[in-house]
Amino acid sequence: MASPFVPPRSLTLLLSLLLGSLLLLAGPLPVAAAMDYAKQVLIGADFHGADLRGVTFNLTNLRDADLSGADLRGASLFGAKLQDADLSGSDLRDATLDSAVFEGTDLRNARLDDAFAFNTKFRGVFIDGADFTNVPLRGDALTTLCAAASGTNPVSGRLTRDTLNCS
Repeated sequence: MASPFVPPRSLTLLLSLLLGSLLLLAGPLPVAAAMDYAKQVLIGADFHGADLRGVTFNLTNLRDADLSGADLRGASLFGAKLQDADLSGSDLRDATLDSAVFEGTDLRNARLDDAFAFNTKFRGVFIDGADFTNVPLRGDALTTLCAAASGTNPVSGRLTRDTLNCS
């Protein structure tokens, strides 16, 4: 039986260089884009424990949705409706929450560090153990949140009242 053909090293090197050059000319490979759920009706959707980093939920109706334990770092929830949604234990660090509606929303033990939430509405929210470090809030929202603030975030170890700078 004849032995298989083995190309000389110089041919292998030349083919590798050609292939590499073609890949460089073709440009970078496309990166998987974050999901875009903007302007959708996702009432009661189940995103429990999901990796939703960088996902867009702008102007989305997420009433009664389960986002507990979800990784929402860098996600955009601008103007989202989150009434009675479960975001307990979720990671909302660096998320955009501006103009979102949190009413009856469960934010217990959530991380919101560095999220943008200046025009966010908070009514009847559950925030025991939530971490609001470096979150810009309007005065009325801060008053509402401080009235309900208690607990310590289990991940950051910070007291909810301290992260809100409650007096």
